[in-house]
Amino acid sequence: MMSESTLEVAMPSLESTFFEYLSYEKRYSAHTTTSYRNDISQFIKFLKAIYPQIVWSDVQHTHIRSWMVDLMEAKISSKSINRKVSSLRSLFKYLMRMRIVSKNPTLKVIAPKIPKTLPKYIQEYKISADQNPTRHNKTQEVDNDEVKLESLRDKLIIELFYNTGMRKSELISITDSSFDFSNQLLKILGKGNKERYVPISEEVIKLVRTYIEERDVFFADANAENAFFLTFKGKNIYPKLVYNIVKRELSEITSQKDRSPHVLRHSFATHLLNNGADLNAVKELLGHASLAATQVYTHNTIAKLQEVYKKAHPSA
Repeated sequence: MMSESTLEVAMPSLESTFFEYLSYEKRYSAHTTTSYRNDISQFIKFLKAIYPQIVWSDVQHTHIRSWMVDLMEAKISSKSINRKVSSLRSLFKYLMRMRIVSKNPTLKVIAPKIPKTLPKYIQEYKISADQNPTRHNKTQEVDNDEVKLESLRDKLIIELFYNTGMRKSELISITDSSFDFSNQLLKILGKGNKERYVPISEEVIKLVRTYIEERDVFFADANAENAFFLTFKGKNIYPKLVYNIVKRELSEITSQKDRSPHVLRHSFATHLLNNGADLNAVKELLGHASLAATQVYTHNTIAKLQEVYKKAHPSA
């Protein structure tokens, strides 16, 4: 049992207990664990400024509400505040489990409502390589090996996002062994280290093989990391670079404001459902834990039906 101490003193103890619990028992990703750590550190900093000697068992729901008000005044979005409150909920559940506190103050906290928005996606005709062949014209033969490999890598990143619906963190974690070429499958390590297999097309497999061949030649004399996508320093590709690649590539085919990797995930799911895919199958392909998370995409299909109706029906 952790000794009664101020929040500031208790934080190092949490580093070796609560955050290890998130990583190893809950199997949260490093990114998620970092988010939890930042949220809790912010809460501790807020309380410390007002109550320097406060201990965990003294924390009340009013303290958390005051923090939420402070966040709202700082123009933090409702979505971000919800995530921060969720981090505190997990923390206090853990503190109760360890008998550091006797009650959970987050039970009396109501998180702000998040406005419902439909997932943004790109139209099929814009993203399809068959219907829009100019999208990949940068992969033509070039003399510079680095430019050639970069073009091939960036093209493959877009194709894998759109053809598998994987998340950014999932793409970064794939290795050469993730591909099952004979069965045309890609093994994806999702949230909570849950594995799933997603089919990939023959065209994508050809692109993967070509990329591996070019990459291995380029890094033949270098001490590169054991990762599929590499930077030109031989390091595993990182989130900001992936985001910038997707944003740059999508700027060539769409003018919409949101051009993130998640838009390609949304496009993958929406296009599948628009073309008659089973909702449960899409759930498995996306790696969703519940059907409720997948059902949001059905709104896009309904919107498409309404658009068709308005255009085609005489009385619309």
